[in-house]
Amino acid sequence: MSERTPVLVDCDTGVDDAMALLYLLHRDDIDVVGITSVFGNNTAAQCAHNSIRVLELVGREDIPVAIGAENPLVGEVTYLATHVHGGDGLGDSGLPVEVSTSVSSLSAVELIDQLSARYRGRLRMLAVGPLTNVAHALDAIDDLTERVVDLVIMGGAADVAGNQSPAAEANIIHDPEAARRVLGAPWPTTLVPLDVTMTEIVTEEHRERLVAANTPVTRFVAATTDFYFGGYGFESYGRRCSPCHDALAAGILTGEMVPSVFPLLHVEVDCSDGPGRGATIVDTRGRYRGFPDQPGATCRVALVTDGSFPDKLVAALGA
Repeated sequence: MSERTPVLVDCDTGVDDAMALLYLLHRDDIDVVGITSVFGNNTAAQCAHNSIRVLELVGREDIPVAIGAENPLVGEVTYLATHVHGGDGLGDSGLPVEVSTSVSSLSAVELIDQLSARYRGRLRMLAVGPLTNVAHALDAIDDLTERVVDLVIMGGAADVAGNQSPAAEANIIHDPEAARRVLGAPWPTTLVPLDVTMTEIVTEEHRERLVAANTPVTRFVAATTDFYFGGYGFESYGRRCSPCHDALAAGILTGEMVPSVFPLLHVEVDCSDGPGRGATIVDTRGRYRGFPDQPGATCRVALVTDGSFPDKLVAALGA
């Protein structure tokens, strides 16, 4: 087998983050070498704790988890998404709350520095929360963009409505200034926006497969998904189901899911105080010419996928 790819995951661990982590942890070709937490679905401290709960579920207490930013680069936290992810942040699914593993003594930026140096030229990063930690790391580590192979981001909305405002997606609107800093840095990025995550749908049939598999992992995912369905599904689709946000980004990182429309495009972030704040302004004017890659663009944007990833996700988890 070829050498495993080291991946650092920056997340605000709630329901969909947990599924992304479990998906990566079940792959033989991926080595999750560290996790950094950020505010978003809950506080950064609670999200780090939730990451440890997920790691202990699969016996991976060896992976360091570092607490990151509790506030955006500018202003204060406007809200935490506990209404979507449950009181414990993981869908009140019954996963043990008490853990035996401690968080890292390093900060998130320090862990990013350590791992990007250790795996220089090999490390890939997956960011599925607000981009505050990554922005801080860019400011603190002069050559971070040279150390890291690429950064895959779940966030934004290219040609669809936002989910936290008419224009903005949750991860980006939590810290638009950080998103602008990260997407403007000279490194290869991939944006996995609502355009595709909202079309990759986990259904009751998927949940039933997880229940039937009856392993600790599938029981947890079935339970936490049940909570997610009850709120998110009805609000977004009018039925019990859920979008596949963070796990889809993980699937695109691994290459198991390849978008059918996936061009290099220029992306700007609206950092104004108006109704467009947090919008990702993606230059999709090339659609009528088959979306040619745009000269000078460094962000590859997933615009169309085929809807098959939830089946791949459930299979990867053992159902």
